[in-house]
Amino acid sequence: MERARGRHRAVVLAAGLVVCLVGCTDEGGATATSAQPSRSPAQGTESPSPSDTSSAERAVRPSSEPSAPQRLSPREQERLDTELIAAAWANDVDLARRLIARGADVNAEDETQQSAFLIATSEGHLELLDLTFDNGANVAAKDSFNGTGLIRAAERGHWYVVGRLVQAGISLDHVNNLGWTALHEAIILGDGDQRALDTVRVLVAAGADVRLPSRRDGVTPVEHARSRGYAAMADLLEAAAGTRPGSGGERRDRTLLAAATDGDVDAAALALRSGARLETRDSEARTPLLLAAAGRRLGVARLLVALGADPDALDARHDTPWLVTGVTGDVAMAALLLTASPDLTVRNRYGGVSIIPASERGHVAYVRWVVGHTRIDVDHVNDLGWTALLEAVILGDGSEQYQDIVRILLDAGADPSIPDSDGVTALEHAVAAGQERVAALLRQAGR
Repeated sequence: MERARGRHRAVVLAAGLVVCLVGCTDEGGATATSAQPSRSPAQGTESPSPSDTSSAERAVRPSSEPSAPQRLSPREQERLDTELIAAAWANDVDLARRLIARGADVNAEDETQQSAFLIATSEGHLELLDLTFDNGANVAAKDSFNGTGLIRAAERGHWYVVGRLVQAGISLDHVNNLGWTALHEAIILGDGDQRALDTVRVLVAAGADVRLPSRRDGVTPVEHARSRGYAAMADLLEAAAGTRPGSGGERRDRTLLAAATDGDVDAAALALRSGARLETRDSEARTPLLLAAAGRRLGVARLLVALGADPDALDARHDTPWLVTGVTGDVAMAALLLTASPDLTVRNRYGGVSIIPASERGHVAYVRWVVGHTRIDVDHVNDLGWTALLEAVILGDGSEQYQDIVRILLDAGADPSIPDSDGVTALEHAVAAGQERVAALLRQAGR
């Protein structure tokens, strides 16, 4: 499920934005945990903030090799490793990157058996996690509870980290010294909220053993979920218990496509568990993620993105999951897909990037968000000879929402002097259409 390297790097969102946008709640404190408590003043990120997804080169390349690029004295190595662990707790990725460049080892552990890699998994620091992968993180590393990074992430409800670790090939059913797997911890130490449910869905889809009882009490995941009143979780686990992982086939692919269309997250998870292909296509070459994005099925999209679905997969109409967010104006979906490092330069069938249809359709919130959180080209000219600004004027009606879009685009640096293919500027179009307030904005910008 590894994503190809070399994608366009998207400018990241402010920390915590996706918590609000994709429906993840704040993390509740667990009274018993298998991960060491954070020594950072701020607790771990709860969902995939694009501030934790800097690398557009996000292929997961874990290994057991240390990351030191040069010979260091034992004292120098220890100092750098200690500083790296402190930077990891603080989620200071820039500092961590500099320390690694100087020879700090992402697998070095402190006296509590914490490494930068393990800290990234428990605290939900996605950018830091990718940095450790890029520098030889040992995906099989264990903490003082003999727990893997997957167990640590699952306990905290970091479904997006769980997905990244699944893509890296981590053991799904490793048992720690508490007698629990990642699935057990997601249920027992989670609080049954959306993050916990999404975590369980990712594990189910990946093929985790849903029948394995916890060694301490012999209780199965289904029984743990039922005893805690987590009905939706228990229903999914019961259905998964009757599904044979990896059988696959066209029928499973069709089930996944239908689930993505309908927004049935559990059906999607079960189809993937049964061997449905993540990038399967319908008759119009649409992938499950494209169907979910077009239908604004955020829950299914979270599952698919966690497992590595491609945000740039083109269909027969030359749409991609990312491109259709400009058509729908779905900011939450766009924020989620941004964590998958989409290529913002891919063009639709009209030669446009996502901000152009968004401007045409009057999606004010989307236009404001995309110029504020990505480096999308606001002056991109499509095959019709129009920029986002020209489309907002030519295809807009001059109403308040289009005035807002024009203002946002101008504030973002859009060039009002760019003419269309006939040599007519946005101001001239606005005047001809009687859009007086839009024309006033354009005149002011042109001074």
